[in-house]
Amino acid sequence: MFCPECGNSNSGMIEGLCRECFLKQFSILKIPENIEVTVCAHCNAKFEEGKWKESNILEEEIIYRALEKAIEIDSLIEKEEIELKILQMRGTIAECYIEAVAIVFGKEIHQTYEANVRLKKTVCPDCSKRNSGYYEAVIQFRSDKRELANEEITQADKIVKKSLRSQFKRNKLAYLAEKAIMKEGIDYYIGSYKAAKKIASDLKNRFGGVIKESPRLISQDKSTGKGLYRIWISVRLPNFKTIDVIKYLNKIGQIIAIDGNKIVANDLNTFDNFSISWKEYNSIEVVKTGKEIKTSNIISKSPSKIQILNPDNYEVVDIDIHKVFKEYEIGDEVNVVKIDENFYIVPEIENNKK
Repeated sequence: MFCPECGNSNSGMIEGLCRECFLKQFSILKIPENIEVTVCAHCNAKFEEGKWKESNILEEEIIYRALEKAIEIDSLIEKEEIELKILQMRGTIAECYIEAVAIVFGKEIHQTYEANVRLKKTVCPDCSKRNSGYYEAVIQFRSDKRELANEEITQADKIVKKSLRSQFKRNKLAYLAEKAIMKEGIDYYIGSYKAAKKIASDLKNRFGGVIKESPRLISQDKSTGKGLYRIWISVRLPNFKTIDVIKYLNKIGQIIAIDGNKIVANDLNTFDNFSISWKEYNSIEVVKTGKEIKTSNIISKSPSKIQILNPDNYEVVDIDIHKVFKEYEIGDEVNVVKIDENFYIVPEIENNKK
């Protein structure tokens, strides 16, 4: 057989041509001259296959990925190396250069290509919502029967920012649409209900307290007839703090720890720790705050009693001795609290008093 291009009959035919003529017209790869990618002008998310994907990617990376996806490598290639370059940007159009080296039928061939990648800028639904101030939930950060302390507000702000920053990588609606400061507390307007739930959980883990949710109907979907709701999430801090003294059932205790699961107190009669779940929060009565704990001096000590001076009128008061007082000596200063005409010694709170 003769090659119809060159008349050569000395080499095997490939698709009706000799190897040399076949390789002359062979293309290592196929790539469109013009490629278009729809991207969000705000977050660089790409719209592909009917979905918005992969936000916050650099434009350069978007262009390279578009080139890679558009390239088709011929099945006859045994081995290839492809290098992509962006020559220049003209507005939203990237002029690109592709260099390919491949092995075909044992012979190495080099080829170059040019292509344009156009970034079609628009706004994705999530960014559109963010720019319009859209929110799905409101976190109401409050305290029960007291004002929030400045320190609590500062820490809450940090928790909200940290949680949103962490969640935003996976949830583009994890943003703070608005923060409202009111006399009774702080309202955080959160783009995503899911993100708001996580923030509320983070706040409870830090401060303790009680979480309640209440959905509110805001409108109705005309196409489906279903109600559209926003969720108000109440995070209510307890009316006590660490070192406050409480009554719970038949116990008098000092709060020594608070977290999202429970309250831990030290029984001022037995000096054993006990835990209270947040389900029992309404059964807790604050009888003295940390600021109301006073100091006195030990004036006498016996095997069964310690005598102190009443800090209000300096009368002598007898208190049953306990093993936790064994290190106390006459003249030592101690912390005391008076509840229902009874005095209790509160050990080791000097550095924690608020």
